[in-house]
Amino acid sequence: MSESLVFDTAERLFADHATQAVINAAEADTWPQALWDTVAGAGFLDALGDDARLDGLADAAAVLHAVGRHAVPLPLADTMLARWLLKRAKLAAPNGPLSLVIENAEVRLDLKGNHLSAEIAAVPWASAAEALVVACDSRVLLLHKGWFSAMKGRTLAGEPSDAVSIDRDVPAVAIGTGVDAAIAFRLGALLRAVEMAGALEMALQLAVTYANDRVQFGRPIGKFQAIQQQLALAAEQVAAAGVAASAAVSAGVGDLAFAAASAKLRAGEAAGKVADIVHQVHGAIGFTHEHRLHHLTRRLWSWRDEFGHEAFWAAELGRLVVAQGADGLWPFLAAR
Repeated sequence: MSESLVFDTAERLFADHATQAVINAAEADTWPQALWDTVAGAGFLDALGDDARLDGLADAAAVLHAVGRHAVPLPLADTMLARWLLKRAKLAAPNGPLSLVIENAEVRLDLKGNHLSAEIAAVPWASAAEALVVACDSRVLLLHKGWFSAMKGRTLAGEPSDAVSIDRDVPAVAIGTGVDAAIAFRLGALLRAVEMAGALEMALQLAVTYANDRVQFGRPIGKFQAIQQQLALAAEQVAAAGVAASAAVSAGVGDLAFAAASAKLRAGEAAGKVADIVHQVHGAIGFTHEHRLHHLTRRLWSWRDEFGHEAFWAAELGRLVVAQGADGLWPFLAAR
């Protein structure tokens, strides 16, 4: 994910435009319109394409890896996936940012005919979105502003996460078919895992740099064995999360059930361990508003719960493994 031309382009763009000042302003409820316009102009919103085989997944992952590294305060992964769903369902996508509601084991939607009723406790970016895209069974619904209510809330990262209420008839022209909600949810988990892998990578990079710069007792703290050991443990977690995310992207839609579950589970586990270590290395300065580290770690903590937490995906993996039976388990694992 980090060696492509797409990644290099995204990395430069976000380094220049997703500055600490922009992120702080976004967390103070100022929509980063200039950043959004730059991202949209770069063509990143449609990186997933519209193919059922997800031929654009590698390019989308490269962009989102850079998003995680720079704590970009935009619903880019959500909008990418929403636009892909709309294209698959042959619905015209609005130009602005989009939010998602995808039916899963923890989010139930009541869709009878064209009447949709739902109460969802936390929907990322709903209040900031141009429209809400809903995936239920094999149907996709496009709900414009005013067709749903969003009670404003915030994640630990300071990003919108709103309580959404829906109770209305949806016009037939805003309903499409052809996309399984289960596939959409797994894809969302994979995209979030890629963002987490990028944030983990940058958090470790900041910790290593700080350990080499911070002098205590006459030498950089990175020269002390205890610090080196902790950074090595963090590097192990970052590498594991990155490999899981990269493998899931390479597997694509053909093995999405196993790949997405593994990637999101592993990234979530790494998030907790790495955040602990990098904050210990930084000491008090890592918690200050002026430092970049908290922009990454607060998003890691928030993203762990979006598109399924670790326990959710561990249970999904367990069910998938059990379904193979005693004779099918080893061939199932060996094929991956």
